[in-house]
Amino acid sequence: MSRIGKKPVLVPEGVTAVVEGQVVKAKGAKGELSFIVSDEVFVGLEDNVVTVMPRNQSKDARSKWGMSRTMIKNIMYGVKDGFEKRMEINGVGYRAAMQGKNLELSLGFSHEVVYQVPIGVTVSVPKPTEIIISGINWQQVGQVAAEIRKYRAPEPYKGKGIKYVNERLVRKEGKKK
Repeated sequence: MSRIGKKPVLVPEGVTAVVEGQVVKAKGAKGELSFIVSDEVFVGLEDNVVTVMPRNQSKDARSKWGMSRTMIKNIMYGVKDGFEKRMEINGVGYRAAMQGKNLELSLGFSHEVVYQVPIGVTVSVPKPTEIIISGINWQQVGQVAAEIRKYRAPEPYKGKGIKYVNERLVRKEGKKK
């Protein structure tokens, strides 16, 4: 039994949820999202509570059960409050700036790195060493953060690079004479 899948998803206030067959739609203050649930999982909506159950006890159905419940929970939370990822840049001369709708990064390369922000995601730079990524789709916000981090991941000796604010780096000891 899936511990996550067993829990019902409460529809928050200010969010309207509709279940049409295998499609779950949620509409809230931030926008509208939908998720198509696998045919091996049953979805029901009663009294502002979405329940998810596997149609049979096959391994495939049970593996999609918890994932479907989590995706439904994420769209409910996303249309109500939205998601946010914070990143910080460490390193001498490393900085970020918004140039129109593009994120411009100076990361020690011979050229500036220009990242085109996709539609549905908002990127802001309150300080040159801080990046805030926000949006209503959890997967899309995480993907954008991962792509930005990939340009210069933090290195283990001095910690230079782009890292998540809550990320703990494992630092290595340098050479000894």
